[in-house]
Amino acid sequence: MKPINTQKNKQKRGRKFMHIALIILCIIVGLNILGFIINKTFFRNELESIQPYGQLVDVNGGKMHVYSMGSGEKTIVLLPGFGVSLPSADFGPLMRKLSESYTVVTIEYFGIGFSDKTDKPRTNENYMNEIRTALAHAGFNPPYILMPHSASGVYSEYYAIQHPEEVSSIIMLDTTSTAVTGENPGYMGLLYSVGKIQQATGFTRIVTGLVPDTKLVENGYTEKEIADYKMFTYHVLNDTLIDQSLLLIENINEVNGMVFPEDIPVLKIISKQSIEVMAKKDKDDGMGYQNRHLSMLGNKVAHAVVDSTHFVYQTHFDQIVEMTDAFLDQNK
Repeated sequence: MKPINTQKNKQKRGRKFMHIALIILCIIVGLNILGFIINKTFFRNELESIQPYGQLVDVNGGKMHVYSMGSGEKTIVLLPGFGVSLPSADFGPLMRKLSESYTVVTIEYFGIGFSDKTDKPRTNENYMNEIRTALAHAGFNPPYILMPHSASGVYSEYYAIQHPEEVSSIIMLDTTSTAVTGENPGYMGLLYSVGKIQQATGFTRIVTGLVPDTKLVENGYTEKEIADYKMFTYHVLNDTLIDQSLLLIENINEVNGMVFPEDIPVLKIISKQSIEVMAKKDKDDGMGYQNRHLSMLGNKVAHAVVDSTHFVYQTHFDQIVEMTDAFLDQNK
């Protein structure tokens, strides 16, 4: 009997494995190239068919989208959280409800919605100046009631600290805490590079189509708002948005070192989801993260917990408006 050459068999199996792996890699590369071509050919200009909901105003050499409803004496300024592709659609039901009593304005930052992109760093100072300029050029005068969601809470606090005379109060929609500082993980740039490739090849479009939409007609959204928002989501990742993410912790750290004005009333509406997430992370009841933040926000701070996701305004806009009315009446 001839001895079995195990070394040769291993080499054959290795070559076979490498051959299969190479075929799979070629298929993946080919599909990505095909996806890139299809995406660029058929969907390159698809956003141009959607008209801005409001007005485009000149801000520091670019155009920013400002969308307003209502004609109330008090002006509420809605500021979107990170990664919201089309805030003017996302805030739709909340805007309509608020506009019954207030003038309500949604600002779309550079890099999102109908606004241009920018290469100016996404610092607190630049966000504040862009918000102020956009509002002024759109015809709205301070003082404002700022209503930020998520990361926009950081820019709102900075605004109130730098120009307290222009901010009458802040109503925070599950905003990021400026009491918790940190450092950016080093892998974020790589993740965004991968994300840009996925978006360019159409992979983002496929994945987004598989995710159930949180904006529903029964929650007050129009069919147009739902369709437009989804369309913008396919194109949301860009260098301006990435810079916002990469500078967010630095912006938090900056506000953490400042003193918030004691006489500006603040209502923080906190989602139950955020409390549950922080309970797992902080190993407490989840309110430690929130309480540290509340303690920084002056003497006129109040809070309320709503049984909702982080995007509290998408499903609980009636409750938000009720709390807004009561809070503003209390702090006349």
